[in-house]
Amino acid sequence: MSLRTVLDTRALNRATLARQFLLDRADIPVLDAVAHLCGVQAQEPQEPFLGLWSRVAGFDPADLDDLLTGRQVVRAHLMRRTVHLVTAADALAWRGRHDAMLRQRVLTTYKHELSGVDLDELAAAARAVLADGEPRSMGEIARALADRWPAPGTRALGELVIAALVPTVQLPPRGLWKVKAGVRNAPVSQWLGREVDPLAPAGTDPVGADLVRRYLAAFGPAASADLRAWCGLTGLPAAVAAVRDELITFRDERGRELLDLPDAPRPDPETPAPPRFLPAFDNAILGYHDRGRIIDDADRGLSVAGARVVLVDGRVAASWTVEDDIVTVAPLRELTGTERRAVTDEGHRMAMFLSGNDTDRVRIR
Repeated sequence: MSLRTVLDTRALNRATLARQFLLDRADIPVLDAVAHLCGVQAQEPQEPFLGLWSRVAGFDPADLDDLLTGRQVVRAHLMRRTVHLVTAADALAWRGRHDAMLRQRVLTTYKHELSGVDLDELAAAARAVLADGEPRSMGEIARALADRWPAPGTRALGELVIAALVPTVQLPPRGLWKVKAGVRNAPVSQWLGREVDPLAPAGTDPVGADLVRRYLAAFGPAASADLRAWCGLTGLPAAVAAVRDELITFRDERGRELLDLPDAPRPDPETPAPPRFLPAFDNAILGYHDRGRIIDDADRGLSVAGARVVLVDGRVAASWTVEDDIVTVAPLRELTGTERRAVTDEGHRMAMFLSGNDTDRVRIR
């Protein structure tokens, strides 16, 4: 179904906020939120807690801790070869579809170091090392294989195994609230009790089609280039074609085709958007090729530099840090008096969350 409606930047912004639970916090279980969001980027272990606090009404870090220790959510390399916090069900269903992309990205990064390595032979040897059920760091796994493959070096060899060849997860206590712990990896099959789903027969891509639908539910309306930028996968045009009859289309102000689900929320562009404190590497920003709907080009570097940012009227308008239990906001533009008060109020709530209700100190530079 085709619509000729042009969606301007503000309309796209409000749609993104609504689907990311940033317009109104969602009153749903944490597991359902993680599933809806298609996972939460999590290479920085504490950041998912901040992102979920800004999205889920009454969020309690203990709920996410319980999901991690209860093996209902896992930390694993998936989209874009970055560590994501995803549901166990999605990890099992999606990992096989990401295999080729994960391998290619590691091999591209370490092209010279890994030249000539037999990937199937290395994968088999790594599985044999991990078969004893003992969680290991990436370095420990690489050193166990180094006698047989001395040339690549520990970093390249370990990353190839952990991020690409053997589906693994990072085990708790890594990723628990206010816990500092190193990365210990175990095969998905050991932690979740079964192997990841195999790839579908050639010529079919049910996982790709599911990813299209799920991405649009959490990020749409969006262009095919946005979908590809979010997940890093190839072969998605066929998946889009398979579900196109289920979708409607718009255009953005640049003339790009935007895909969407017919019944997904597209709020009035004038809908008020409260301030929201986002964690580092939040997918509400990184989940697009064209991030102009939520961040100005001049500030785009913040999104890849690991800065925590504040949304004001739905757009990145400040960065924020916390030190000695004081939340400090550094505006990127001049805030109005009303905006400063609203940001301060939300900052008080964030400070209380971070301090365990001990202090609500906020300052705006």
